[in-house]
Amino acid sequence: MKVAFYTLGCRVNMYESEAMTEKFIRDGYEVVDFSEKADVYVINTCTVTNMGDKKSRQVIGRARRLNSKAVIAVVGCYSQIAPDEVKEIPGVNVVLGTRNKSEIIYWVNKARDEKVKVVSVNPVLKDKKFDDLKIEDYQDKTRAFLKIQDGCNRFCAYCLIPYARGAVCSKDHTKVIEEVRELAAHGFKEVILSGIHIASYGVDLDEKITLVDIIEEIEKIDGIERIRIGSIDPTFFTDEVVMRIKKLKKLCPHFHLSMQSGCDETLKRMNRRYDSKKYEEIVGVLRDNIKDVSITTDVIVGFPGETDEEFNKTYEFLKRIKLTKTHVFKYSPREGTKAASMDNQIDGNKKEERSKLLIELSNKNEQEFMRKFLGHNMSVLFEQECNHKPGYFEGYTSNYMKVLVPFDCDSVVGKILDVKLDDVEGENIIGKME
Repeated sequence: MKVAFYTLGCRVNMYESEAMTEKFIRDGYEVVDFSEKADVYVINTCTVTNMGDKKSRQVIGRARRLNSKAVIAVVGCYSQIAPDEVKEIPGVNVVLGTRNKSEIIYWVNKARDEKVKVVSVNPVLKDKKFDDLKIEDYQDKTRAFLKIQDGCNRFCAYCLIPYARGAVCSKDHTKVIEEVRELAAHGFKEVILSGIHIASYGVDLDEKITLVDIIEEIEKIDGIERIRIGSIDPTFFTDEVVMRIKKLKKLCPHFHLSMQSGCDETLKRMNRRYDSKKYEEIVGVLRDNIKDVSITTDVIVGFPGETDEEFNKTYEFLKRIKLTKTHVFKYSPREGTKAASMDNQIDGNKKEERSKLLIELSNKNEQEFMRKFLGHNMSVLFEQECNHKPGYFEGYTSNYMKVLVPFDCDSVVGKILDVKLDDVEGENIIGKME
């Protein structure tokens, strides 16, 4: 039996797809590319935007055309939010939510053997049980994603994620440390701690343990040389947290601090729990205490009621604080959120215009940041051969700059080497061995 996967959305989804893939392999399935004919197609969906739902439906249709007799399993956030809609899509046999992906083999085999349609989507808003999917045999042997948290209790005005992912739940900290030790034993150099709202790690656990506690424990594990954390709420970085993390040698100095707007009026309508002054203070504290720190962010343009004046406040804010990179998203109304019913929805052309302005500013800031390091030597963890530049291998510095270096063979993959940063080429740095 052959199975193929298609994953949309965030790193947490990527992690869960790899964990589900392993379950199929252990059950005797052969994993093939999604473009091939398979007996089972698994689509791990995202529902952050309307485009995510549309893309999911398109991928389901593609699977049906590849093999009309295949079992098509649709799992994840779109299934959780709209199970009745998903089950009516032609060809869909299995519909699973976000908290029971670990049961996928049972339900797929049941649908295949008994020729029945399966819908297993449980309420998640009050569910604090962590769906403990685990990866044991990573394909990538340089960096490993480790999901340690799920769910979100913030209910931002534009976001469906709390309804799709449920309440905050955390992986038992002893299991986290155990898995990191296993990763180190298998030769991984870097571990990336991921979650839906990772700053909330531990709030639901009986033991008083926080994300900083986990990072400090991982710091002690031999073999792991780098620790990264995924996108994180800026309010996580209290003075106490910064004083603790500045002592760590393995924590990578790259933080993706979710912002969404640089205008206080817009932030208030979004139900974000900080203002622009607080955000700027946190950026300043990190820059003052963490050497070579890189700070990236997300911004939504065209949020309901965002006037030209409000947008200009965001633009000038970003121009002043000069973050390394800004990921720009045009606001997309999501049925079921507070923002979808707000007055003064913004015209699509206006969103596009604002998006282009912020992307141009981001590109300028990114170039300026990278050029600060030219002529310096920095350690790079090499991951793979570069697809678009033959003879070069690519990897990342600890502060997440992508570096391309010429090498004769692939023995460099998986190694952390000292590289002189020589030139900037687009979004990459060209390096050379001294």
